Amino acid sequence: MPALDQSTRFENGQGFIAALDQSGGSTPKALRMYGIGEDRYSSDEEMFELINAARARIAVSPAFDGTRVLGAILFQGTLDRQIDGLGFAQYLWQKRQIIPFLKIDKGLVDEQDGVQAMKEIPGLEETLSAARGQGVFGTKERSVIHSANAAGIKRVVEQQFAVAETVLSCDLVPILEPEVSIHATDKREAEELLRNELLTGLEKLGDGKVAIKITLPAVDNFYADLIAHPKVARVVALSGGYSLEESCAKLVRNSGLIASFSRAFLDGLTEQQDDADFDRTLDASIEAIYRASIA
Repeated sequence: MPALDQSTRFENGQGFIAALDQSGGSTPKALRMYGIGEDRYSSDEEMFELINAARARIAVSPAFDGTRVLGAILFQGTLDRQIDGLGFAQYLWQKRQIIPFLKIDKGLVDEQDGVQAMKEIPGLEETLSAARGQGVFGTKERSVIHSANAAGIKRVVEQQFAVAETVLSCDLVPILEPEVSIHATDKREAEELLRNELLTGLEKLGDGKVAIKITLPAVDNFYADLIAHPKVARVVALSGGYSLEESCAKLVRNSGLIASFSRAFLDGLTEQQDDADFDRTLDASIEAIYRASIA
């Protein structure tokens, strides 16, 4: 595959973004899915060492390269690891042609007005500067919308854009992630409010482009206006708890939308697999998500 500028590749390349950024709250479940029970660790440090080893195993697999995987979102602890003498982000780009992103949010506050906004992000500019020096191209920041509350959704989106402006000022590309819970009883109405707020925010955006990560929508091609927007580099979809098969089936029906799956991407991988079985399982998942992303 010919070398490309990261911006050109991100905006125009074929493939999907692998989300390898499970943090404290979601790591135990991710490890259980990977075949590692809570009896294997007794501290956060041991827990993160296990999940980071799993991510490194994915990164070095021959199935995981830029021919089908466009980018990968990393947790801070993973970013600080090395593979073959290179920082994790540098390894992804230099050896795999996979664009590295960093999860920058520090989790969520308690639900209010039907949403969970992001916690404060202390030292954000220092984190962004360090990430840039480590070869990171962009960032990701997650909020969660639980119901179609107009005030809550407006507040979440405004916070997302405020953080995005800081990211852009540090010469990185932000991925806004205002996730709509797939369990929301009024998911379709919440998505309508979200789309309108995102379009309003884009009109106010200064220089630069953002990417947006959304839940697979209740209505096919619902986010076409965002995909076509000149201020949007890419719109990507999270699996949100849907199975790999269901996520891919929904993705195929949304033109121009590509995957950024986490749980669905890791489906079927276990520590107990030998390398050949691990690579076969990973290759099958990558191929399914890739095909759905380019359909």
